[in-house]
Amino acid sequence: MKLVITLSFVFCSLLCYSQKNKKIKIKFGNWVSELQLNEKDVLPFNLVINNDLSFTVINGEEQIQLEKPVFKNDSIYLKFPYFNSELVFRVLNKKKLKGYWVNYNKGADYKIPCVSVKSNSTRFTIDKSDKSAFNSNGKWQVEFEPNTNSSYPAVGLFTQKPGSNQVTGTFLTETGDYRFLAGSCVNDSLFLSCFDGSHAFLFKASLKSDTLIGTFNSGKHWKSDWVGFKNESFELTSPEELTYLKENTSINFTLNSLDKSPFVYPSEKYKNNVVIIQIMGTWCPNCLDETMYYKSLYDQYHKDGLEVISVCYEVGSAQDDYVQSISRYKEQLGLDFTFIIGGNASKNKAAADFSMLNDVISFPTSIFIGRDGEVKRVHTGFNGPGTGVYYDEYVRKTNSLIESLLAQ
Repeated sequence: MKLVITLSFVFCSLLCYSQKNKKIKIKFGNWVSELQLNEKDVLPFNLVINNDLSFTVINGEEQIQLEKPVFKNDSIYLKFPYFNSELVFRVLNKKKLKGYWVNYNKGADYKIPCVSVKSNSTRFTIDKSDKSAFNSNGKWQVEFEPNTNSSYPAVGLFTQKPGSNQVTGTFLTETGDYRFLAGSCVNDSLFLSCFDGSHAFLFKASLKSDTLIGTFNSGKHWKSDWVGFKNESFELTSPEELTYLKENTSINFTLNSLDKSPFVYPSEKYKNNVVIIQIMGTWCPNCLDETMYYKSLYDQYHKDGLEVISVCYEVGSAQDDYVQSISRYKEQLGLDFTFIIGGNASKNKAAADFSMLNDVISFPTSIFIGRDGEVKRVHTGFNGPGTGVYYDEYVRKTNSLIESLLAQ
């Protein structure tokens, strides 16, 4: 049945649409949503329903504008703009929605129940009588999966104003950051979450003496422990030291273009140009952050001889799946540089294609090549805008590198 969508600005700013001759209303404004990861763990996030029929997911400073809602039968379908996932809600009443989040990159059955209610409160409900007993503000030396063979280091960067319960920040790892986290610090506990359509991250911890002891949930499929303590001088291994070109080798590969014709590098087209080869996937949020930065670089310096080649390792079972995902990504982000097909989303596959590197341990990994065809830098992972000064410093250094290579 065709749905008729109308706006009502008279009756308390309600989103109205008709379904089987029954008018259903939804309140505009701020909402708090919760993903039920399992029986015990609930991941909250902030949602705004705007008076132009648009829906926005909020993670701290990040605002994600969802695609135009589709009203079908008794449900609202809300697709994320860059990742293959969506929220599906039924309207229980004008102040409550109930449904699920489905992440198609993990399969059509990867669904997590979700409830959203009209509320101006923060994502983690705080009793007004609660006060923060400690301030999380600053840099934390963190270890995920401690005391295991899978342990890995991280830097926790948290911002919390004096006298406030509210916390924003992220975790940096050697392969990327956990993007825009938001939450609260109450009594001896820290709560942080992020939901961007690809990641569904929930962090909880309690302060014991000077150490945070916590858990980390990634969707409904992963849970691990973590520990951390304040250490303003702690740094991770440089992302320029993890991956490198083997001796007496050069960058060369043959893969498929989006039209499935062979793409060969190096070639005459890229001779005497500065080239960034980005090993990435369209499903990867850190790759998205890096791609947006490369878009700004390309727009500014392509006329001077900068080329970007994005080699994509994708979710799917066939080349047609990969082409569809990459083409959609290019169109939505307005990208003019070159995209080619690496294959399935496997670091082993990427390492085989780029066997001249010691390894490919992260999506993304970027190779910077000068006009002389020589590798000038290999950068593992990407720490995006959510990392603040780390991102700013990377942009400054990389802009400077590109300008110096173009000048040669």
